[in-house]
Amino acid sequence: MRDKTQTNSAEPGDRLIRAGAIVFFIGTVATLVTVAPLFFGAKPFPTYMYGLSMLMAAGFLIAGAGVLRSIAAGRRRARGGTEQPAASR
Repeated sequence: MRDKTQTNSAEPGDRLIRAGAIVFFIGTVATLVTVAPLFFGAKPFPTYMYGLSMLMAAGFLIAGAGVLRSIAAGRRRARGGTEQPAASR
């Protein structure tokens, strides 16, 4: 049986995962640029540049939120899209 999901269809959480990957990549570049002068004996960058390195962690968290959102959507789809109210359980 073929899956009816198209390869270019956007699932819930896909945009968060892509945005998180971009932010993570920018944070990676910022980290490499910030740490490089320490290896070459050059003058270190100002402190705020080290703050840009935190974009790696922020990107990781954004992508993780996208993965969790995608998992939740998959579970809802597997249940049939309906959820019983708490009183009827």
